[in-house]
Amino acid sequence: MSTFRISAAGLLRLATEGTLADRVAEQVWMSGNGVSPAERRSWSRSLSTLAQDLADAGLDHVEVLVEYQLPLTSRRIDAVLAGVHPGTGDDSFVVVELKQWSYATRYEDSDTLVDVEHASGPRMHPGIQVGDYCQYLTDFLGLLTDHSNQVRGVAYLHNAMDRDVAELFERQATEKSRIFTKERRGEFLTYLRAALDPDRPGAQAADRFLKSSVRPSRHLLTYAARELKERSHFTLLDEQRVAYELVLHAVERSRAADHKSVVVVSGGPGSGKSVIALSLLGELARQGRTALHATGSKSFTQTLRRYAGKGSTRLRSLFLYFNSFMTADRNGIDVLICDEAHRIRETSVNRFTRAAQRSGARSQLEELLSAARVPVFLLDEHQVVKPGELGNVDIITSYAKSLNLEVSLVSLHDQFRCGGSEAYEQWVLDLLGLDNGEPTEWSGDGRFDLRVAETPEELEAFLAAKQAIGQNARMTAGYCWPWSDPRNDGTLVNDVEVGRWSRPWNVKSDRSVGDAPGSPFWATDPNGFGQVGCVYTAQGFEYEWSGVIVGPDLIARDGRLVTNRDAFKDPAFRSRKTVSDAEADQLIRNTYKVLMTRGMRGTIVYSTDAETRALLSKLVRVDQSPDVVYQ
Repeated sequence: MSTFRISAAGLLRLATEGTLADRVAEQVWMSGNGVSPAERRSWSRSLSTLAQDLADAGLDHVEVLVEYQLPLTSRRIDAVLAGVHPGTGDDSFVVVELKQWSYATRYEDSDTLVDVEHASGPRMHPGIQVGDYCQYLTDFLGLLTDHSNQVRGVAYLHNAMDRDVAELFERQATEKSRIFTKERRGEFLTYLRAALDPDRPGAQAADRFLKSSVRPSRHLLTYAARELKERSHFTLLDEQRVAYELVLHAVERSRAADHKSVVVVSGGPGSGKSVIALSLLGELARQGRTALHATGSKSFTQTLRRYAGKGSTRLRSLFLYFNSFMTADRNGIDVLICDEAHRIRETSVNRFTRAAQRSGARSQLEELLSAARVPVFLLDEHQVVKPGELGNVDIITSYAKSLNLEVSLVSLHDQFRCGGSEAYEQWVLDLLGLDNGEPTEWSGDGRFDLRVAETPEELEAFLAAKQAIGQNARMTAGYCWPWSDPRNDGTLVNDVEVGRWSRPWNVKSDRSVGDAPGSPFWATDPNGFGQVGCVYTAQGFEYEWSGVIVGPDLIARDGRLVTNRDAFKDPAFRSRKTVSDAEADQLIRNTYKVLMTRGMRGTIVYSTDAETRALLSKLVRVDQSPDVVYQ
């Protein structure tokens, strides 16, 4: 954890010596996080001001937790003050968001966003920001489960005069969202003395805060149960219901007999894995069980936060990433639902992690197994598309059994994507050689529309016509073209070039570029049409009509598809020199399996290779006239 802990008196001493920013930076760097020059300047200026204020308030014995990292997230709080409440004698904590702003106004009459001088774009209202931090702490720290009144929050704009941020005060403040300026410094000191006893040390309160268990609170679960119930009316069928009931049964056993077990659910695209996950999350919340949802896909998690957690910061906090559990308590929650578990990686370390920490890092699978009494893994073995992804049934079950854990397996056979066409999914597996089969003819089954385009223009025109009548459609491609950053004028580069036709990849970052949505929302935002999606933005999603451009990494020779790893441009693939030809072959085939199974009504395929187009045209022998209607 990056938290730099020190007494208020010690904070002032370091500030006076001029070494405060260096000490904080050292602690943050040791935790594996980078430090920017802007952060150093902020620590020197803002923390020095806070240190002097604490001294002037007579709060030398208060403990200061600088750059406290919110549990299970990468978000850091500027400072948490830990001490004793002078009235009740209970632990008392003040979350402090430090702002160097000297001028801010409401953003276009918004009640939640503000315009700040020299900032590129709107910022969150500081009262809302610090209030959300307080809410998150009470939702996830066991210490505060029934003691939310022990946490207060303030935004301290220590460079601002009231008149220059007057519009920020129009929003009603609460005990968790107070705002103070330098003009109100006296009020700030009085507020601190009312929340923290100047004569009693805060060390033990800080100990309890830092050692607190981390799990969703009962209050959050009650809220989540109500919200998810309103938004998700799923009907689970056959094996889906079996998987769902197995997890609930395992939870009951874990409570009744102090028993830890693992559930692994495997199934193809559209077999209902994510429906099971969300159904479980809602039901477990209703039962008061502590449960979290995690994936290894940024796009998928961001989309779940946007739609399943729509309008609720609290509900969004239940959706995390696989690498959120590096320091989680052992068996700290009842159930961890690992959706898209084929994305599990070797470790959770990233490029900021120091060498010393890398050598002692646990495997990501071990972290996930350790975090809950009932870890649940939902996966599709044919969707491993990136080097280092380890999520398959054999690896997970073998590892769990090596820890003497009981494992329950469920296979989902029903198909709810691709028009419910099991025949189409099998055709894709045979085409790609993923099921020990050989390419077969597709003559149609009345459920799914499969077409072959002779040009990329034909593919796009077909999809555009569907999009025009309100049926969402997307184009995707194998990773066979470079992927440029946006131009300085905010336009995307048409990297995917086939003859005279060219289109841009989807946006790289989370933020939109012009009308094009950020990468997590390419598959769900209507403006995603017109960009070409890659496997990482398409994986986990579905749309009515899917267009797939097969690049030169997968070509037909002598009636079968073979792979060409030299044409595969994925940086994650090319940076790993140890990827064998056999692994490369599997990853490329899995990539196209993902891309070809996103459509719910139909798929139209185009290959950049003439011999491959000829093979596809030979295999897909159906009437493709406009009069054919597929439901």
